[in-house]
Amino acid sequence: MPVGLKVSAQAKYVRTSARKARLVCDHIRGKDVVEARKILAFATRDAAKAWSKLLESAVANAEHNHELVGEDLKIFAVTADEGPTLKRYRPRAMGRATRIRKRTSHLSITLTPKES
Repeated sequence: MPVGLKVSAQAKYVRTSARKARLVCDHIRGKDVVEARKILAFATRDAAKAWSKLLESAVANAEHNHELVGEDLKIFAVTADEGPTLKRYRPRAMGRATRIRKRTSHLSITLTPKES
């Protein structure tokens, strides 16, 4: 395996706030792929589905593009950055309106081979 090889994947405009996505990504940072899959499978937060899908995409990238074995990878870096916010309005009492902020996030994951 090449030393220093990093395989990445990213998901943009995911309809969850970056703050909620960071709560999930803190659980899998630094873990190997098999353990991260187990953690995400039993995580109760909705953002775990997006992280699980992104992890599988990164593993597929490593297997297809670099001929690596998916189980021999570990998570090098995970980040959840803010995306654009969709602004909507909700009518309130006495003719007022309040802003509803529908936040999005950009998720990224980087995998690297385990040290043998």
